[in-house]
Amino acid sequence: MGFIDTLWEWVAVIVGIVVVGGGLVLGLMRGRGGRSATLPRTGDTGGIPDASEVRPSDRPGGIDTLPRPDATDIAEAEPDAGVVDAPPASAPTIERPEAPAGRLQRLRARLARSNSVLGKGLLALLAGGRLDEATWEEVEETLIGADLGVEASTQVVDALRARVAAAGSTDEATMRGWLRAELLALVDPSMDRSIADSRVDGRPACILVVGVNGVGKTTTVGKLARVLVAQDKDVVLGAADTFRAAAADQLQTWGERVGVPTIRSDRDGADPAAVAFDAVSAAAEFEADVVLIDTAGRLHTKVGLMDELGKVKRVIEKKSPIDEVLLVLDATTGQNGLRQAAAFTEAVEVTGIVLTKLDGTAKGGIVVAVQREVGVPVKLIGLGEGPDDLAPFDPVAFVDALVD
Repeated sequence: MGFIDTLWEWVAVIVGIVVVGGGLVLGLMRGRGGRSATLPRTGDTGGIPDASEVRPSDRPGGIDTLPRPDATDIAEAEPDAGVVDAPPASAPTIERPEAPAGRLQRLRARLARSNSVLGKGLLALLAGGRLDEATWEEVEETLIGADLGVEASTQVVDALRARVAAAGSTDEATMRGWLRAELLALVDPSMDRSIADSRVDGRPACILVVGVNGVGKTTTVGKLARVLVAQDKDVVLGAADTFRAAAADQLQTWGERVGVPTIRSDRDGADPAAVAFDAVSAAAEFEADVVLIDTAGRLHTKVGLMDELGKVKRVIEKKSPIDEVLLVLDATTGQNGLRQAAAFTEAVEVTGIVLTKLDGTAKGGIVVAVQREVGVPVKLIGLGEGPDDLAPFDPVAFVDALVD
């Protein structure tokens, strides 16, 4: 028994030494902040302990702060091992533009208010119960004042007089129907108002946008890009307005909002034809559906500037045919807009008209007048300053908004 007692005494001593030594080692480690770089998993928190599992010394400001893992730690950690890192920078928010279908219907109230002089004014005269010569002259003056033009105004008056003479009826409902029919015939629903918005013969459709200063060309290009993006088209923008300060920045901002790239020069005053050429080349490389080329505003009376625009067109055509030349007109300029349209059509063969500011003081007759002047259709109209206030022109909805 003496030997066994001695053996148990030695075992007790050894155990005591181990316990005391282990405690000293753990104490030293805690004092030096030693801890694994990988946090334990805690349920669905991605490895981050919840508040109940964190001791006071583990919280920010405590003595034992967690060391940030180095690159080796992160590389060797298993997936979702609980390594804490800063969240990635958020990507730019890409807007989803409103679908073009139905935009004009949504904006009909604005259009009707701005053009009440044409619709309601005429109906007040025609349904007044007395259609003598003086009244017919007043009807014609109202049409001319609404920018319909002399020839078109005379045509409408003659047609209405013939209808009244044949039917002998002048009640408001009948006159509204006759007026609607005559205006719709002038607007001409049979004209092709489609936009080149898809690839042609394996290449992007090319749209050149032109106009005088201050009509809103760059804004129109940005809004048209939104129309196309809403139709799930891949678009490239070309900032060939290299003379107006910040024009390229403005266009690039429009593009970034809907995830569309902008091809631009890094210096002001660069050759616009070269920028346009590069944009068409990039669009082909990206296999885009459409490339939209913005150009600098120029007075239609300046021969040199109009010749330069012709050069831009010729240079683009060395790379790709131009499928669409859209002329942007300020609808409030009235008859002056017709002179602009004639000059631009001669220089670059305009294929379609974009009428901006049609919700302002513009007269609805300008739609008819400009189509008759240049022989090309109004394809798009701007009815406000919102990013989606550019709408494909719908002749029926337009006339209905005037006479309802």
